[in-house]
Amino acid sequence: MSQARRLDELEEKLGRRGERRRANRGQADYWQRVQELFTRDVTVKALRELAESDARDTVAYFSREIDFDDLKRKPFWKRVPASAFRLFEAIAWRLSPARRLLFAGATIVLAFGWADYLLGVLSRGGWPSIPSFLLVATTLLFALLTLELRDKLSLKGDLEIARQIQFGLLPFEPWAAGTLRARAAMRPANTVGGDYFDLVELGDGRFAVAIGDVAGKGMPAALLMALLQGSLRTLVTAGLRGAELVARLNQHLTASIPRNRLVTLFYAEVDAAGGPLRYVNAGHNPPLLARSDGALQSLAGTGVALGIMPDALFECVETAFGGGDRLLLYTDGIVEAENPADEAYGEERLRSFLAGRRAAPAEMLIDGLVADVLAHAGPLRPRDDMTLLVLDRGA
Repeated sequence: MSQARRLDELEEKLGRRGERRRANRGQADYWQRVQELFTRDVTVKALRELAESDARDTVAYFSREIDFDDLKRKPFWKRVPASAFRLFEAIAWRLSPARRLLFAGATIVLAFGWADYLLGVLSRGGWPSIPSFLLVATTLLFALLTLELRDKLSLKGDLEIARQIQFGLLPFEPWAAGTLRARAAMRPANTVGGDYFDLVELGDGRFAVAIGDVAGKGMPAALLMALLQGSLRTLVTAGLRGAELVARLNQHLTASIPRNRLVTLFYAEVDAAGGPLRYVNAGHNPPLLARSDGALQSLAGTGVALGIMPDALFECVETAFGGGDRLLLYTDGIVEAENPADEAYGEERLRSFLAGRRAAPAEMLIDGLVADVLAHAGPLRPRDDMTLLVLDRGA
């Protein structure tokens, strides 16, 4: 055998050994990571808190609205089952009807399982069987899910409070000033949303109307929506108007929000007594201006979305807004709502709907449009927030 061939065979053997060592090392690292997953930061104190304080807090959370006073004088064998049943009811009422049924079924099956096991132990004795271990495992899993349910319901309660605060920040009540009338509605995709609308007094009979959409949904978008509203109102109070106001708002948002977020905004100024509408459209869906003569005008973009480029320029455009005209402002949750065939509701359907209900009261127009979008989506739940604002100029 030649020297070259021996060297090739030696290199091949060394390569196979290296691969085996790397595989063994990778397998050892994997099992080490698994071990760390279940042992890191686990302390006796944490386990004690899980068994004592977490369990006590969970029972206290679900039983905080239950009156146990009438059970105190009853004997133990009556008091404990009655207290357990009231706790069961308290948990069930916090669930949706379908989940309530699953919870009731699981609880009943688990209770019968323990009853059957305990009766069997008392009658036969002996060591625990495999089904008994399964019963214990199921009970531990049931307890863990109850703890998680407590955390979820507590968070849900916080979200409901956040929803009340968010809705309290926005002008949902019918609004009127001079010849102007406004009506708005919002339908978040989640408990809270990232859509924004506002009506702000500028002084001297002039008002600002705004609608915006923060990229994303849920609590992060809601927090940025509150930042948007507070920043806009602060700049209005400082005397900024039109394109200058939007440019300054863009600078503030670019420095304040994460880079993966952006905000679209339509901002307009109008006189309550009459006159044109002056607006800036920063990347928002073009509002539709339905004129008294039947024409329908889209108020297209005059600048990019906010929060992207700090030095972006914005143009303020003026258009007539006379007696009998109607302005419909909306967010992309309306036009992007899809049906099971992945067909978006679209601007054309929106224009047709508005044209067919030109004389309808603002409230009926909004309710009818939301119902039409939901009918288009069919069984699909809307994935984005939907907000509408109608501004009418009296004849």
